[in-house]
Amino acid sequence: MGEVTALFTQFHRSPLTSSNISDQPFSSLPRRIRVRASSQNTVFTGGVGGGLPHQGIQQQSKSHNNNKRNARLFFLDVNPICYNGSKPSLRSFAHWLSLFFSQVTHRDPIIAVLDGEGGNEYRRQLLPSYKAHRRKVSSQLSASQQFPRKLADSSPYFVPHVTDVLQKCNVPVLKIKGYEADDIIATLVHQVLQRGFRVVIGSPDKDFKQLVSEDVQIVMPMPEFGRWSFYTLKHYIAQNNCDPSSDLSLRCIVGDDVDGVPGIQHLAPGFGRKTAIKLLKKHGSLETLLNAAAIRTVAKPYAQDALTKHADYLRKNYEVLSLRRDIEVHLEEEWLSERDTCNDSAILSSFLRKLGESQKLSNGTAQYLV
Repeated sequence: MGEVTALFTQFHRSPLTSSNISDQPFSSLPRRIRVRASSQNTVFTGGVGGGLPHQGIQQQSKSHNNNKRNARLFFLDVNPICYNGSKPSLRSFAHWLSLFFSQVTHRDPIIAVLDGEGGNEYRRQLLPSYKAHRRKVSSQLSASQQFPRKLADSSPYFVPHVTDVLQKCNVPVLKIKGYEADDIIATLVHQVLQRGFRVVIGSPDKDFKQLVSEDVQIVMPMPEFGRWSFYTLKHYIAQNNCDPSSDLSLRCIVGDDVDGVPGIQHLAPGFGRKTAIKLLKKHGSLETLLNAAAIRTVAKPYAQDALTKHADYLRKNYEVLSLRRDIEVHLEEEWLSERDTCNDSAILSSFLRKLGESQKLSNGTAQYLV
């Protein structure tokens, strides 16, 4: 095992009462943060949660196994909520995090995940256009537009402040160099499901739709409505008229403009979404479809020709768009415990006050904080 940096802070907590204890099962004893990872580039920060009063613990333990399937664990994809449109915004982060705490997760356990440095590189080696239009936060801030030093002592500018807020709100944070948050979450989702929990992924990223099932949901920030909105298996089927297991294969054929992954339409005009859905509903997956097309006719001439001539092109799209499940990160029992929320209000209020002060200090910074 490689050495891992683990940071955490002990906070004062008010005792829990029967009126504010959630029905969700959780581990009740105070605990020490432990992290296992094979990479020395893994950074974990986490708050230390509180526990239940001793009264009632035994009863809670007895019903734990029966109720566990009803328990939820949330993943928070942090990077997307740190933007207001295309501009980095700490105020946007504070806004969406506050709603996530108060309206979505309540006391359910949360694991926050950030993109690691160089996380896009292996996909860009496969496909140079992958997310090529997305610039790093640090490149968007000129010398006159940087956050004041008191709010930005290291680079990228707001990452330390984001992780600090999450840590103080008792949310463990994962960030692994060389990997995108999507891949870290996808790896851990399977581990969480094996523990008997349901999973909810907080993110606007449609890449996560390939994970949707009866036990995996997405909750998306909806700026136009000012709230988070749940996206379930029923929503996906109603929207796409196919099962989420076909989502990745579908995007490989039609492309993904947001991620800079071109579809097959420019190579085979007329091979669009309708044709792709029809073929995938019959064959199930891209690989099954390509294998079938290699030995027999499976579609009209223009589509058949595209599937046989451009099979390698589609397989490369699949490799680029598929979420990895093999990251060397291991779920810890502590991360499954109910979250202590006693710090939320004070921490977020303090953070917003600091942002207000930073706007007064620098007019150039203000446009990034509104």
